[in-house]
Amino acid sequence: MQKRANQADIAERLGVSVSTVSRALANEIGISEAVRRDVQRMARTLGYKSKHITGMAAGDKRAVALVPLGSATSGLSGFYFGIVEGMRAQAAEAGMVLDVRLVNEAVVTLDMIRKQIAQADAGGVLLAGIDPWDELIEWCGQENIPAVLVNGSDPKMRLSSVSPANFYGAFQATQRLLDAGHRHILHYTHRYRPTILQRQRGFEAAIAATPGAVGTIVNTAERNTALLLADLMAGKHHVTALFSWNDIAAVEMLEALYGPESPFTPSFSIIGFDDLPIAGMATPRLSTMRVDRESIGRGAVRLLAQHMDGETAIQQLETGVSLVPGETIFNVGTFAHR
Repeated sequence: MQKRANQADIAERLGVSVSTVSRALANEIGISEAVRRDVQRMARTLGYKSKHITGMAAGDKRAVALVPLGSATSGLSGFYFGIVEGMRAQAAEAGMVLDVRLVNEAVVTLDMIRKQIAQADAGGVLLAGIDPWDELIEWCGQENIPAVLVNGSDPKMRLSSVSPANFYGAFQATQRLLDAGHRHILHYTHRYRPTILQRQRGFEAAIAATPGAVGTIVNTAERNTALLLADLMAGKHHVTALFSWNDIAAVEMLEALYGPESPFTPSFSIIGFDDLPIAGMATPRLSTMRVDRESIGRGAVRLLAQHMDGETAIQQLETGVSLVPGETIFNVGTFAHR
């Protein structure tokens, strides 16, 4: 039989005295609100029974998920919708109270995150598409607030994270173009979030492993989609295929690349990443890499629950991706430039 938690267990977890725990649980004066909150939260986590514990029933968990507003209302809405659905499903299964909130990622600050957590009375936070910074990580440690990055990663391994297999997915996407005979391939990438940088590294690794293959990298900071498309139509990069960092940029170029005015006969090969709904709606159907978005959300909640139960080991979980053949990859023998 599992030993029932006591005040000494709470004190040990938090690094405070048993006297402090007792006074915090009894809501006595002389205890700061931060300490009182931490003690009561840890008591709930450990299942400690006390008439003084307010809010949730002992053992229950409450968390807040901060989801980027811009991504949720833009072309990436399908991506984050799937993640949120996965988070909600796993939270319900685990008995976790999950408060999902849209936030403006352009103005995310520690103070804003702190207020969101306080308003939700949350014992943990899921940061979707929000990359951490030193001050945030230090605060989470000081306040004993478990945090998990969702569709993100921390190269310094200070926070746990869940993301698609960006490196290996990009490697596989590039390999698919190489298998079709392409040897001059362009990778269109975005600003360097750690996750997107892994896609570039996967591309570079696949090119390096193939004799005679030449890779060209163009960043959105240098050329937006319209300018890159103009470059391709003018034959500037002398490539026969393109691997786009996501489906949105790829779909934006399809009409021109495959339309009647295209300089390519019969078609230019292009592959995206994510398998967003627009990839299936595009004509021709975009070849891409499918990301199991619900799996990312479920995995993030499982990790957060473990940390809220006292797990301290940092974990970086990657969910596998799979190829969607689509209709935009052609063997190099069928390619010619007008």
